[in-house]
Amino acid sequence: MTPGVPSRLTRPVCWVLLFASLTALWQVQRGLDRARGPAAEISDVLYLPSGKLLRQLSLGYEALLADIYWTRVVQYFGRRRLAQATRFDVLGPLLNITTELDPQLIIAYRYGSVFLAEKPPGGAGQPYEALELLRRGIVRNPDYWRLWEDLGFIYYWDLKDYPKASQVFLVGSERPGALPWMKVLAASVAAKGGGYETSRLLWLEIFRHADNESMRKSALAHLMALDAQEELRRLNELLALYRRSQGRAPGSFSDLMAAGYLKVEPRDPSGAPYVISPEGQASLSSSSKVEFQLLQ
Repeated sequence: MTPGVPSRLTRPVCWVLLFASLTALWQVQRGLDRARGPAAEISDVLYLPSGKLLRQLSLGYEALLADIYWTRVVQYFGRRRLAQATRFDVLGPLLNITTELDPQLIIAYRYGSVFLAEKPPGGAGQPYEALELLRRGIVRNPDYWRLWEDLGFIYYWDLKDYPKASQVFLVGSERPGALPWMKVLAASVAAKGGGYETSRLLWLEIFRHADNESMRKSALAHLMALDAQEELRRLNELLALYRRSQGRAPGSFSDLMAAGYLKVEPRDPSGAPYVISPEGQASLSSSSKVEFQLLQ
């Protein structure tokens, strides 16, 4: 064997061994997950704590590793959400590793920030961690304007910091390719803060310009929840007016119709009738398709 042959074979052989090892590791984890059941927690043992270290070990397969880790993020988040968990301890570290491996994996920043920011049990309830994830994404992808959009939404919905949200929307509106409504959002948030009309405007623009079906469905669910919330507020005002004028609580919305406060039976955006709770407040019925946690 000539002296140069081993050095020429070393890297290809390492790549093959690394790929085989990663594939085997992934298959082992899947087998363990199936054996432990659908509510199983992802084992921390199989995740190295540093994305930078993984990049060094990947020998050029960073994108492949990032895709594997992103799959694990989705699996972990889905299982914790189905279990109605209040803690998502591994979510942040998994997202950090994923985006260290592939700094241009936009989906990890966008959906990962939603997973982090959403209140339990819908998400981790960690809006500041979501902000940090998006800021890293902006540094690594400075011309992708939708990361500024996502950043503004977290300031708006999760932190109720309307001046900061307006500022972020305005800066994002100046990124290449940004749609004109970003400036509209900046102005509306600055002028009206967290009102119903502003919130509806934001979700309506997301619905109109979403780049995938999943995001459109999420926007539609939020629009339905916002409309239901506004209608519940109006109905509760009518219930209070009825009690004051009639001297008693109504038994149903039919009483309000008979008294002339309503023309038709009120229904929520999914078509289900509203009901009056034992506490005398308007509420969603058990048949409603409006996502209750979005009203909180």
